[in-house]
Amino acid sequence: METVLSAAVDLLDEAGEPALTLRALAARLGTGVGSIYWYVSGKQDLLDRAIDHVLTGVLAAVEAQPRSEDAIDDLREMALKLFDAIVDRPWLGAHFMRTAVVRGNSLRLYEMLGEQTLRLDLTPRQRFHAVSAIVSVVVGSAADIGQEPPAEVLDGSVDREEFLGRFAETWRSLPAEEFPFVRDIVEVFDGHDDKEQFLAALELSLAGLRLQAGA
Repeated sequence: METVLSAAVDLLDEAGEPALTLRALAARLGTGVGSIYWYVSGKQDLLDRAIDHVLTGVLAAVEAQPRSEDAIDDLREMALKLFDAIVDRPWLGAHFMRTAVVRGNSLRLYEMLGEQTLRLDLTPRQRFHAVSAIVSVVVGSAADIGQEPPAEVLDGSVDREEFLGRFAETWRSLPAEEFPFVRDIVEVFDGHDDKEQFLAALELSLAGLRLQAGA
């Protein structure tokens, strides 16, 4: 099973979910499609197991994380570990919460994030919204950053900075009276760091949680 799941993850990493078919997996393993059915019931089962397989390492890292006296600091560290796992695997972010309905690693990670909110003075509704917000920031940011670059960046025609610079030049030419916000932030946008942008969004969410909890 370990060999089957490792090969499935390799296919997903190389070309995303469309590349994961039982036929492609059988070819990668040098066997017949029929033999794959000894391990999984179909493609969806295979995808769910591949997600769980990848998240095993994330869960181990989160479980090994020393707990501090500050629940929100611990939430930040957990969120960063999850982000680092998803940013290089957009296919994982697209399905992370779907597999949380069963007793797998997604659900366990969701539980561990939620357990930190039990240390705060919040209502169940506030805890639910807090963890939902953190997961949305982590998964949404990681999936966006990890998506395949435009073709001209991918083939090396232009680098990332030049590509962003084109948008920045267009924004600089916009009339300030009609687009005051865009003109105000264009210098920050030009050449911005994606992870810094994610960290800022995470800090905004955590700061709001801290205020709400009176922590």
